[in-house]
Amino acid sequence: MSWPPPSPQVRRLIRAAAELSLRSAEEWVTEVDAATLANPITALIAADPSLNEAVRRGNYDNMVAWASGNLRAPGEPVAANTSEVQLDIARDMVRRGVFELALDTYRTGQNAAWQRWMTVCFSLTDDAAELEELLAVTAASISTFIDGTIEAVARRMSAERGQLTRGTEAERRDLVTLVLQGSPVAPERAERVLGYGVDGPHLAAVLWTDAGAGDLAELEGVAGSLMRTLGARSRLTVVAAASTLWLWLPVSARTPADLASLEPTASVRIALGTAGDGVDGFRRSHREALEARRFATSVGAADALVTFDDIRLAALVGADQRRSADFVREVLGALADAPAELHETVRVYLANLGNAAATAHQLYAHRNTVVRRLARADALLPRTVAADPVRIGVALEVLRWQGRVPTG
Repeated sequence: MSWPPPSPQVRRLIRAAAELSLRSAEEWVTEVDAATLANPITALIAADPSLNEAVRRGNYDNMVAWASGNLRAPGEPVAANTSEVQLDIARDMVRRGVFELALDTYRTGQNAAWQRWMTVCFSLTDDAAELEELLAVTAASISTFIDGTIEAVARRMSAERGQLTRGTEAERRDLVTLVLQGSPVAPERAERVLGYGVDGPHLAAVLWTDAGAGDLAELEGVAGSLMRTLGARSRLTVVAAASTLWLWLPVSARTPADLASLEPTASVRIALGTAGDGVDGFRRSHREALEARRFATSVGAADALVTFDDIRLAALVGADQRRSADFVREVLGALADAPAELHETVRVYLANLGNAAATAHQLYAHRNTVVRRLARADALLPRTVAADPVRIGVALEVLRWQGRVPTG
């Protein structure tokens, strides 16, 4: 699509609007993300942390590309966005089998971005003729930019899909998907395709990087380290996205001590399910690992290793963040704002069934220090630790993962 070059005044308005947009890029993109991921069509993407993070990166990348183009040459066509960010997203979506849905996110994002752009334009001029020209030119520009970007991404998706369907990785991923969805798959076939038996014990993990464009070699290295730490002789890995691996180990059980020697890297994070047996255990442990990863991401936890056992209670109580915040405030009162060492002392004390000596040993503190901290906690609590141990323990577990309590 082409359009007449804008007048000098409208060029100045476009540049001013682009400057304002880039200045508030984070706020702008937050609105676009919310609209994109709230669309029922993209619900499958919104439910997956790695995919919705990919959409967020893509929205930001597109917004900056288009606004920067108009800052340099206001009102002139902006080339389709074929950055590595967009091409990595295309690869991720194909690998997860949601390539058609991925293209819908571009249109939804375009509509949300246009609403925000119009607001900016109306704030810059109240001259009807200027406003009409400004909106006409930029509407054509945004539409052409997104059309070109979708076309480029679709070509990449098509090429990526062709590669995957010719390789064994696609067959492995498709079969794992069937097993996870509950489809009847003969164990013999699963073992032949996956090189991994589904009848035995399983411990599932999700490995990911928050940076987005992950290094698969680094992810594979951490997978190997986890395998050696837990004494597994084999593993099943599936590339879920450019920055995410799904992992299964034939391990029947594990304890915190089993993971003590694991050395996390600076960028790769691990979410672990609990051990299970057979196909049901294969599915359940994977669901738990996904939930541990989702919860850690949703509350902004920076832990390199998150286990489902650790977050099980906090995730259950904290599913509704507003209600869980109210619960924490009601139960902990002023203790909610106390130093972290006070929270941890009470939490460990309750975990040790009120044994102050065991608490002191676990915290590497003197018993008298523990007793003094408990007395301080009682003074801050609406009800003492002894009077309300269960609810206080639950509230501290939620607070431990959420890190803060929203007010208001």
